[in-house]
Amino acid sequence: MNRRNFAAWMMGAAAILVPAAVKADDDDREHRKRYYDRDHKDYHEWNEREDRAYRHWLEENHREYHGWARANREEQREYWRWRHEHPE
Repeated sequence: MNRRNFAAWMMGAAAILVPAAVKADDDDREHRKRYYDRDHKDYHEWNEREDRAYRHWLEENHREYHGWARANREEQREYWRWRHEHPE
């Protein structure tokens, strides 16, 4: 196979594979949610790590588990305040 054919073949393969990789990354982003912390004026991405921290916070404060979406605004503010004090 000469260089021209090889280069054409590689470009064709890249044209097929790159859109699939980009689509997979977009799918991951769709499942992530970002929440705004008004007190600290920043965003937090809700992921597994954040969910573990939230569950730990609930336990530490002797609260029964309920999903983040069900927490009222004041509870969310308390959590973000705590989260900034406990980054990991």
